[in-house]
Amino acid sequence: MTSDKIPVIVITGFLGSGKTTLLNRLLADPIETAVIINEFGDIPVDPALLGRQELPLTTLAGGCLCCQIKGALAPTLRNLWMAWRQAPKPPFRRMLIETSGVASPEPILDTLLRDKWLSSRYNLAEIVTTLAIPSALAQLDRFAEAKAQVAWADTLLLTHADLADTAQRTALTARLDALAPATPRFENLAAYLNASKNPPALRRLPGPAGPPRHGFSSLSLQLSKPMSQPQLLSLLRELLTGWPSDLLRIKGVVRLTDEACPMVIQAAGRHLYPPTALAGKVADDVGGRLVFIASADPAPLAEHIQRLFGDSIDKNALRVHIDSQAP
Repeated sequence: MTSDKIPVIVITGFLGSGKTTLLNRLLADPIETAVIINEFGDIPVDPALLGRQELPLTTLAGGCLCCQIKGALAPTLRNLWMAWRQAPKPPFRRMLIETSGVASPEPILDTLLRDKWLSSRYNLAEIVTTLAIPSALAQLDRFAEAKAQVAWADTLLLTHADLADTAQRTALTARLDALAPATPRFENLAAYLNASKNPPALRRLPGPAGPPRHGFSSLSLQLSKPMSQPQLLSLLRELLTGWPSDLLRIKGVVRLTDEACPMVIQAAGRHLYPPTALAGKVADDVGGRLVFIASADPAPLAEHIQRLFGDSIDKNALRVHIDSQAP
């Protein structure tokens, strides 16, 4: 890690694997940091979940950095470097990039490593891939993006150990032994943060392959009014039950009639997590926002959501995004 370049840490991992949790923990260190967050949905949610709000933050939403909005990464990095260069005091000393959960890291690394202007000013220090132990094996079986995230990682961070059983741990260990036997892995965030890490001596350059051809889609909506917690959770459970394979991720920040502050809503795979409070935060819309990421045609899902939520949805703010690179 050279002193004349800005170190970059890329945080990647499939949907719901704990990337934002890792990002928040890294931001707890007193290091001036700039952050780029890529969200597949049209309505950004992750910036509201950051513990630090005063840092230089750029959100690239409405597609993946690996395909639809890949071209936005280079100018964003250039603009941030120019701001860093022109400021009386450098506003940041490192860069954290959190990718979309459905992104392949390869085109992102291509931008960082092959662009001569960027590679002379930024140093790719580490690629950390998060894997949720209970669901990672199924994701590796089903999605090429999940395999690519493991293949390009310098470090694997296994998460959600409290929700996993021995069989899931054993099976995932065997799969990772086959896919990335030499890549360091940690089952504990504290162990990862405490480990002494050196930048890779050699790093593979991505090949000249074209953009990934995945078939993910997202549906973003704003709620026109607050809902009660039991009502909202019941609707989300019905959606997860009705779309057990195709509905991969739900996340959002919402207003609930029975809570004083905005609440974070999270679901990954078939698991709906208890809502958590965003203490001290103010929701910037009346009812809140939700993003659904699916691996199928979003039209039937959108119709189902409209039927369930009825007049709780702001129809003018409901947007469906279909991956333009889908085969």
